[in-house]
Amino acid sequence: MPTYPDSERQHELAADCQRCPALVESRECISWGNGPLDATVFVVGEAPGAGDPDADRWQGGNWTGLAYTSRHSGRTIRDLLAEAGYGHEDCYFTNAVKCFPSDGEGSNREPTAEERANCRPYLRSEIETIDPDVLVPTGKHATNSVFALEGISLDGFLDTALEPVSCPDLGTTALPLLHPSYQNIWIPQIGHTSESYREAIRTQIAAVVGTDQRQS
Repeated sequence: MPTYPDSERQHELAADCQRCPALVESRECISWGNGPLDATVFVVGEAPGAGDPDADRWQGGNWTGLAYTSRHSGRTIRDLLAEAGYGHEDCYFTNAVKCFPSDGEGSNREPTAEERANCRPYLRSEIETIDPDVLVPTGKHATNSVFALEGISLDGFLDTALEPVSCPDLGTTALPLLHPSYQNIWIPQIGHTSESYREAIRTQIAAVVGTDQRQS
């Protein structure tokens, strides 16, 4: 079980954002980034899911106000990075879009282009504050959001996974990973097993941050 984030490490950037009326209506609360403000690794998801208010603690960012705290995706990505050598004190977790985008029936929809654009200044502010050695967007949509800050077009997400991309405007390097909810489906498609995928993450992050001595 990964370490649950400290609520005092919630990096709140606005008391009550009203930029996206549909998201204001559908959210329970804003899902802010969380973790140490001097983190080495900056993890970006797409948006919080609906979450589960009846879950034991890991209810999801829509209920906790803390990004990547769902029972499935949140625990999976935190476990994966910890197993690769980057644990609780090394990582900051956030979403490109901070509020749950409902499809009207209780499930997720993709955030609109306008919603992504409205939230992008928050993401940029977080990156500037944390000043991480490596950005880790998880999945196609989160990668698109990070690349948009740099003016980079994404052509074929799977070809980008695990490939470092320089982001000079942001002063860091991006390392796209598979979305944790679907990684078991896509890991074989990029030529890895679960074990080799984890080791590739370890190797690539260590290369970017300039340290190859991390141990799990």
